[in-house]
Amino acid sequence: MSISDDNEGLQYWVRWQVPVCALIIALPAVEAVKFIKKLKAEPLNHTDLWNPCWRNLNPLWVLVYRAFAFVCLSWVLYEVILLTKAYAFYFYTQWTLALVMVYFALGTIVSAYGCQLSSKKPPSGKAQEEIQKKVRFWGYLMQITYQTCAGAVMLTDIVFWCILVPFLLGEQFHLTLLIGFLHSLNAIFLLLDTAVNNVAFPWSGFAYFVIFSCTYVTFQWVLHACGFTWWPYPFLELRTPWAPLWYLCLALVHIPCYGIYALIVKMKSSVFPRLFPHAFVVRSH
Repeated sequence: MSISDDNEGLQYWVRWQVPVCALIIALPAVEAVKFIKKLKAEPLNHTDLWNPCWRNLNPLWVLVYRAFAFVCLSWVLYEVILLTKAYAFYFYTQWTLALVMVYFALGTIVSAYGCQLSSKKPPSGKAQEEIQKKVRFWGYLMQITYQTCAGAVMLTDIVFWCILVPFLLGEQFHLTLLIGFLHSLNAIFLLLDTAVNNVAFPWSGFAYFVIFSCTYVTFQWVLHACGFTWWPYPFLELRTPWAPLWYLCLALVHIPCYGIYALIVKMKSSVFPRLFPHAFVVRSH
């Protein structure tokens, strides 16, 4: 991670590629923010946050799984921080891992609350309203984090295993067990959670995924404006005349990445009821 010691600083940012790539970043971010502001929140059934989609599966097991996933991912991130120190969050992968950890932390807390609530007598109508108000904020935050994680883990793991490993392995990095965990456990844990959870997954969550990625790229630009010269991903380099094409491809790939996860969720809701009609619970809309 080097910091520039030459006089190219301003020269680097007056290239024609810079405003073009800036537009490719800014336009989707602005449109995503506009969309979110106009978005009307769908009614949230708080029990969907902790009840599994399998009839005979106790919510306590969902709680245990989410806590286990959080601990495992925390260990991976801890090892990465020990290895890379201050540069741990220089990569999009670590941002994604931290976000998945936030989801499982929220999921653990909400599941614990749900299990505690389930162990008590059914509350009255007025108490139900109070519970809804209490859970609503954390529930929507959990759902938004879940949707953002879904796209981010697909993008992270697809780019790593399909682009970086085949073309850059041995030149810029070596594949270790820790790096393998870093680029696979995020998706594995999230997919397993999807297999058992009842959390809604609308396409509107794509906007949050776009903002998350645009925030990371903006973070990289700020670092390089401050003197950093090394890009963690070659396709973010602005020096090449192909930069706008790379940035455009990176922007467009967000659609299939989120779409793949949305398709997985849809397949779960359509295939599992046929295979396990007495065990799988179809989520109420």
